[in-house]
Amino acid sequence: MDYFFTLEEVLLTSEPKNKIEKFEKFYKKFLDNDFTFNDSYEPCVLEVPSYEPFLKIVKPTSLPKIKNFNTDEGKKYLIHTVLHIEYSAIDLALDAALRFKNMPLKYYQDWLEVASDEIRHFLMLEDLLAQLGGKYGDFPVHKNLFEALQDTPTFLRRMAAVPRYLEANGLDQNPKIMEKLKSNNDPFNRKILKVLGTILEEEVDHVTKGDVWYKYACDLENLPYDSTYLEIIEDVFPGSTKRKMDLNFEARKQAGFSCDVLKILSKKSDCA
Repeated sequence: MDYFFTLEEVLLTSEPKNKIEKFEKFYKKFLDNDFTFNDSYEPCVLEVPSYEPFLKIVKPTSLPKIKNFNTDEGKKYLIHTVLHIEYSAIDLALDAALRFKNMPLKYYQDWLEVASDEIRHFLMLEDLLAQLGGKYGDFPVHKNLFEALQDTPTFLRRMAAVPRYLEANGLDQNPKIMEKLKSNNDPFNRKILKVLGTILEEEVDHVTKGDVWYKYACDLENLPYDSTYLEIIEDVFPGSTKRKMDLNFEARKQAGFSCDVLKILSKKSDCA
């Protein structure tokens, strides 16, 4: 199996079921060491997200304003929102495993493992949505994560901005959503909480992988970790270092963030 050309086909596949089936076949061959790297491969330029054919894409400000997660409609929207994040995360992981050539084998192993995790998260959420009579595509979505992919074509920027910023933000937001769900002793909320708990636990590992490869990228260019990170995320996400962020200190420290960066982002004097 040609690693790059086969993985590109997986990434460009639109419909979730087909993408997942193709990935599973690809991943089995990868794990069986039945692949080769073709040095002639040139990474594809992604103009539109893979989900464009079957989802309605709108600006984030045009998304529904549903905040009550205790109604069936609220539950559907919450699950659909996280489901779209996970589907986008599948493509982000696949692209990370595809776009950057001549990396250590461990790099490709890590990001394909992340893609496999994100697929499992997607399927768990898709099942929950189906139990409520919903499906992926019932609500409009935004393409912020895809735009972040487009804005980070280089290895260093990608590792800083995606796993160490976007995915790390999930470490902060997930517990807040879980607390809202816990406020109502609803049996279905408990199902959602179980899935979100699994996602939170595994996302710490994803951010940790991003931290390892971000620091690897910095070492290649002899760059300081913290100041370089802050410069990149401010460039990719203007204002991100200026606002006060409510951080999950425990999870972020576990994933490799330094106290100095956490203090700057949170505008706090310590990171306890």
